[in-house]
Amino acid sequence: MAKKRSEFENTYKWNTKHLYASQEEVMAEITNLENKIKEYAKYENHILDSATTLLDLLNLDKEVGMHLERLYIYGHINNDADTKDVYYQELFGKIQNVYTKYLQATAFIVPELLKSDFKVIEKYLKTNVNLKEYTRLLKDIYRHKEHILSGEVEKALSSYAKLMSAPDEIMGTLTDSDLKFSNIIVDGKEVELTESNYSVYLRHPNREVRKQAFLSLYKTYGDFKNTLAVILRCQVEKDVTSANLHKFNNSLEAALFSNEIDPQVYHNLIECVHHNLEIIYEYWDLKKKMLKLDQLHLYDTYADVPLKDDTSYSFEEAKDLVLKAVAPLGDNYKEVITSAFTDGWIDSVNNEGKRGGAYCTACYSVHPYVLLSYEGKLNDVSTLAHELGHAMHYYYACKYQSYEDYNYSIFVAEVASQVNEILLCRYLLDNSQDKGEKLRIIDDLLQKFKSTIYRQTMFAEFELFIHEFTEAGNVLTYQNMCDKYYDLNKLYFGNKVIIDDEIKYEWERIPHFYMNFYVYQYATGFAAAVYLANKIYAGDKKVRDKYLEFLQLGCTKNPIDSLKVAGVDMTNAKVIDEALGFMKDLIKEYRELLGSEEDGK
Repeated sequence: MAKKRSEFENTYKWNTKHLYASQEEVMAEITNLENKIKEYAKYENHILDSATTLLDLLNLDKEVGMHLERLYIYGHINNDADTKDVYYQELFGKIQNVYTKYLQATAFIVPELLKSDFKVIEKYLKTNVNLKEYTRLLKDIYRHKEHILSGEVEKALSSYAKLMSAPDEIMGTLTDSDLKFSNIIVDGKEVELTESNYSVYLRHPNREVRKQAFLSLYKTYGDFKNTLAVILRCQVEKDVTSANLHKFNNSLEAALFSNEIDPQVYHNLIECVHHNLEIIYEYWDLKKKMLKLDQLHLYDTYADVPLKDDTSYSFEEAKDLVLKAVAPLGDNYKEVITSAFTDGWIDSVNNEGKRGGAYCTACYSVHPYVLLSYEGKLNDVSTLAHELGHAMHYYYACKYQSYEDYNYSIFVAEVASQVNEILLCRYLLDNSQDKGEKLRIIDDLLQKFKSTIYRQTMFAEFELFIHEFTEAGNVLTYQNMCDKYYDLNKLYFGNKVIIDDEIKYEWERIPHFYMNFYVYQYATGFAAAVYLANKIYAGDKKVRDKYLEFLQLGCTKNPIDSLKVAGVDMTNAKVIDEALGFMKDLIKEYRELLGSEEDGK
């Protein structure tokens, strides 16, 4: 049974007093913000009366934004640290109410600005030098102008915002709450199969358990194919309609516009992965050998490989490994991560009521905060390195950029975290004397390639199909979606794997298909990280310095240009080719280690 949070040493818990020293301070902040938010009203219909008025509004928004961000982080992380704590449940609810008031109070700003031409802003920028720090923010607002409809239309559309999210909400409710799967037999006992424990049984060492779980899950999804097809069709039609209304050429262009990503990056990813499918086919062949199977079915592809590795790591050992792994990034990088361990950035305890998973969050005026529940496995060490990568990205962006410019694009969000993870893996591989540990490290890396590049690209290709199919005037049905999804599985798994018929229903349970072209960023981010980490680990100081410069950019450049600063051009397939070449090398090393282990028996 998990211990209460109070039973753990503070050394392993984050220090929220760096945000607010007392509850009195928090309540005073809430009152202060509620009063400040009322000040927005005097600017409505007057934003562009003068350069001074515009500056006053932007300064107000900066002040409110910084304080609200700090308050929100405080409520958010305290609530996550112990979700059973009623005080923080209520406090976070109050803070969310303040945030809602802020959104309502500021809803007029962008539509009012866009009523005028950017020439007015350019004039004000020249006449009032203090507006300079808001240049990128203002340019980005006006970049959207040609895709913004009239104020009345946008207001009407915004009133339907909740309805627009209905397909995602309905799908989630149906799949998480209402779908019931037939029970399966595990170790001689009948157990209930759910969406949440499905992945556990799909990794089970007993093949019959894996097969039962696979068939039970997808038989049920097959029974709901018509309903889920209609739900996903509504989502796609919403995306397509919104793109058309906002004068985009297609839904892909519309989805990528906010991050300033050329759709060619998306197409390049799919094309490049197609050219490198032989590598994943080789991985499936290796997996079959490791599992000692004559045939590899889809329900075998997630099974844990039986490796002789029971290595565990204390938190202090994990800290030491992370610090040694990031050493190639220089003394300053290492010093800051050291302070993360000593200055209350990290919450690693596994207490009762703690939110599951791991994340890093940050506000501009205080250091980042990292949450995880550390249990001493290799995956926990990797997670620690991963989240500290996010923390360092936030740290450098906050240090070198203004509040308006520190928050980097989601397109580059996973680069720093994955660079840290890969540096850790490279360090462990070069310094471990245990073959079992080495095999585990490589196996984990190979699974990451499989799930992050190949699987997410397959998802991206399916998502592109359902949108383009709809844009061509066709109607999505369960049949054409099942057919396409089955064909994609045949393509991405090849003839090394038996493509079980039931996989054609998997699209029904993927929540990312309701996130409008999001998943491709997992693959591009990971590929960029592999490209950078390998060069940094090899001692390329020029790449290291450019990478550190990239971490400092925030959103001052668009994400493609930001990565170019680090020496990564995501419009060039070379980046993905090199990343997948590393996967090929790992497969070779895995085979060699496996061979030497067998020779030693």
